[in-house]
Amino acid sequence: MKGEKIKQRKRLVEQLKKTGYIKSKKVADAMEAVPRHLFIPVSMSHKAYMDAPLPIGSGQTISAPHMVAMMIEELDLKEGMKVLEVGGGRGYHAAVISRVIGESGEVISVEILPELAKKGRDMFNRLNYNNIKIVVADGSEGYEKESPYDRISVACGAPSIPDPLIAQLKENGKMLIPVGGQYFQNLFRITKTKNKIKKEDLGGVLFVPLKGKHGF
Repeated sequence: MKGEKIKQRKRLVEQLKKTGYIKSKKVADAMEAVPRHLFIPVSMSHKAYMDAPLPIGSGQTISAPHMVAMMIEELDLKEGMKVLEVGGGRGYHAAVISRVIGESGEVISVEILPELAKKGRDMFNRLNYNNIKIVVADGSEGYEKESPYDRISVACGAPSIPDPLIAQLKENGKMLIPVGGQYFQNLFRITKTKNKIKKEDLGGVLFVPLKGKHGF
């Protein structure tokens, strides 16, 4: 079973490379290293390496692998960076980010639902992913205690860009965030320079809505 999952994961990575979602070796290696089937309910594990979003319980979903790959590529992650992830779910996206930035980097993953955060924390411990901290909090307010961040990755759709996230982003830092309605958004890359922000529209996406003070 384990060998078959590894083969499926390799095939998925090759597919994402051919379609252009994976552009760099560091992202390919990270996605090949992280066992996606362990971050979803056992009943869905046979679908783990399909390029599709899947339900993970509590009305939430795990993003399709191509979306994870695209977001991580567009964030331009470097070794040793400190990254805030909003909407951690069961932790798959944070796990991939953590493999890209290495043990000298750190991921702070914020999840509003305690039951999902616990599953993520348990899996990080099982896999010895020691550079990820998952916290239960309102991600729309970021996580000021650990700020500032080199990069911020938001995995849920916001009605607008939350001011706290901009405030917690370092100078020359970058953020990816879906902005729009509850059912359809545009993915924006935000670059902060001299306390001003530059917005780039990367195209239409579909994420679950951001909950909390600055969400829906």
